[in-house]
Amino acid sequence: MSDVYLLDALRTPRGRARPNGGLAQVSPLHLITQLLDGLKDRSADLPQSVEDLIVGSAGQVGEQGGDLARTAALLAGWNTSGMTLNRFCASGVDAIATAAARISFGTANLQVAGGVESVSRVPMYSDEAPIWRDPEVVERTGAVQMGVAADLIATLEGFEREELDAYALRSQQRAAQAWEQGRFAASVLPVRLDGDVVLAHDEAIRPQTTAESLAAMAPAFASFGERGQDDLVRRHHPEVGEIRHLHTVGNSPAIVDGAGLVVLGDELAAQRTGFRPRARILTAATASVDPVIMLTAGQAAVEKALRTAGLCPGDIDVYEIAEAFAATCVKFQRDLDLADGQINPNGGTIAMGHAFGGTGAILLASCLDELERTRARYGAVAVSGAAGTGSALIIERMP
Repeated sequence: MSDVYLLDALRTPRGRARPNGGLAQVSPLHLITQLLDGLKDRSADLPQSVEDLIVGSAGQVGEQGGDLARTAALLAGWNTSGMTLNRFCASGVDAIATAAARISFGTANLQVAGGVESVSRVPMYSDEAPIWRDPEVVERTGAVQMGVAADLIATLEGFEREELDAYALRSQQRAAQAWEQGRFAASVLPVRLDGDVVLAHDEAIRPQTTAESLAAMAPAFASFGERGQDDLVRRHHPEVGEIRHLHTVGNSPAIVDGAGLVVLGDELAAQRTGFRPRARILTAATASVDPVIMLTAGQAAVEKALRTAGLCPGDIDVYEIAEAFAATCVKFQRDLDLADGQINPNGGTIAMGHAFGGTGAILLASCLDELERTRARYGAVAVSGAAGTGSALIIERMP
């Protein structure tokens, strides 16, 4: 088994997923192609040496259909194959884990992997999948709306609105500070269209957020509950009773467009491309949980990965977890008995946005940068997805 090294990481800024968002006029194909061009600028050897490009995406239809990875490789002039995979929001993490496994097994030396999502151009549920649209499938699986699942977690765990808002405020404050201090500069590639920069920063951050402004927001998912989602939950979990709808747009993840890619290789690949190995991938894990509660699978994957790596939760210096609603983050911190500074020290997806399949690589880039900035040792990345899926990676910074 070969060691697998993270050689480089590059991501786009995240644009609000709306018609006037910063990346709304940029196709997902263009986002990946620009990242490939950016990586080529860092090592001219990559286009000829990379053996596969693996891209995760949750909405594989329309502009994100047709094996987007291979199409991007062709347009960027890379001499590599391409594969696109889907594990809902955890797709980007799994793309990276798949590439790492191939290198570890010795069937490849150099791979590029990550993910992309343009929710502006390929909206949620565009694929018309049975788990969203078929009433019988929805009923049998208990596939509730994600915000309702988050409210269910808050109800089951006994969280209060103030706890959720406090976490959201922390995410906003940390993200604003991180951008002010240039902590993302090394890994963010400004996006261009027709030669002009259209977005150079994560635009969903709301630095003016206060505890008072968060407290004034109305619950965002109560209407879904009234239209039958709460009853669907209770048919699967009769013990629940009344669901307390505590999540608002302020303590829920912003939905954004974005993409990220990482370069992975063995020691020989690092020498050939001129990259200094930045970190080593220790292990990866996937997990599944109750599809009704659904949003705790990322935590389960982290716990599984920690056991495989022989580490304790406190050994990890930096956790970059997708903030799939504040309740999951509060639960994660409490269950693993973590200090505030260990989790998303530069803010998270509540502030900067969740790009579905693109989020895994974006979080990994942030984790890698933070480990290097603080000269810490271990990092973990985790994302929960729909239907009770979740994936995680654990990395070790190279000294």
